[in-house]
Amino acid sequence: MTAASRIVAERMIHDLHEARVRSDLPAMCRLFAQDGRFEIAGASADKPISIRAPGLAAFQPWLVMMVKVFRLSNYGLLSLIVEWPRAAVHWRADIHSKVTGVTVPTELVDLVEIRDERFVSYSEFFVPRI
Repeated sequence: MTAASRIVAERMIHDLHEARVRSDLPAMCRLFAQDGRFEIAGASADKPISIRAPGLAAFQPWLVMMVKVFRLSNYGLLSLIVEWPRAAVHWRADIHSKVTGVTVPTELVDLVEIRDERFVSYSEFFVPRI
C-alpha cells in the first residue's frame, strides 16, 4: 500500500460520511461504482434490517429512503484501518427517524473495497448503542 492509496481511502470515507451527515444523496452516489456490491445489515431499535443490492441502480432507492427518513448527528469516527484496496471503519452517530421521531445512538462498521476511486463493495453493519 502506498501513502497515496491510504490518502484516497481516507478521503473517500470522510467524503461519504460527511455526505451522509448532510443528507447529500448526489455526493453519496458519486462515490459508488455502478457495478458495485452493496449490503446494509443490523438491528434497529425494534427489528432487524437487511438490504442487499447488486449495483448502484438497485442500491440508490435505498439511499434515497435513508436520506428521506433518517438524519444523522453527533458523528464520530472511532477508527479507520486501510489495507489497500480495502478499508474497515468504526464510527458512531445518533440516528433520528423522521417517521417515529426517535433518536437512537448507533455503532456502525463499514467494510469497503475501492477501485478507480469508487466503492465497489460496501457493507455496513450497525446496532443501537446502549
